[in-house]
Amino acid sequence: MLDLACGRGRHSLAAAQLGAKVVAFDRDAAKLATAAQHATAKGLTIDWRELDLEGPWPELGTFDAVLVFNYLDRASMPRILQLVAPGGLLMMETFLEAQREAGWGPTSIKHLLRPGELARLVAPFTVVHGREALETVDAERWRAVASVIAERK
Repeated sequence: MLDLACGRGRHSLAAAQLGAKVVAFDRDAAKLATAAQHATAKGLTIDWRELDLEGPWPELGTFDAVLVFNYLDRASMPRILQLVAPGGLLMMETFLEAQREAGWGPTSIKHLLRPGELARLVAPFTVVHGREALETVDAERWRAVASVIAERK
């Protein structure tokens, strides 16, 4: 499994706890160090790698599952789709344009999805599950997100 823009590794850690072999990328060395500490404390082995996804990428091969959460770079979508092995899954969730109204999170249109856009970005994969939702984060905040699980045939 590959976790792109993994941050502090929340999804990587959960997948490794379930037995997945995980490779995780982020450009923030401090977040990767925190993630590695959590993995070590839990006895988990994860391949943490520093990489700015907006720059050149090394040859990575393909993965049974690719995770992309709270990250959007439309120009990288073809590369991301190529990382998914035939029969594999892309699991992606990020913010919708409506998120700007919440007063927190990304504000640039460059990093916000238009309604219906995520399903188009993952084409020609088959969308197994997709949603767009306004949901509460806590008693004070809500978020607007689009999610997809898409299979490469």
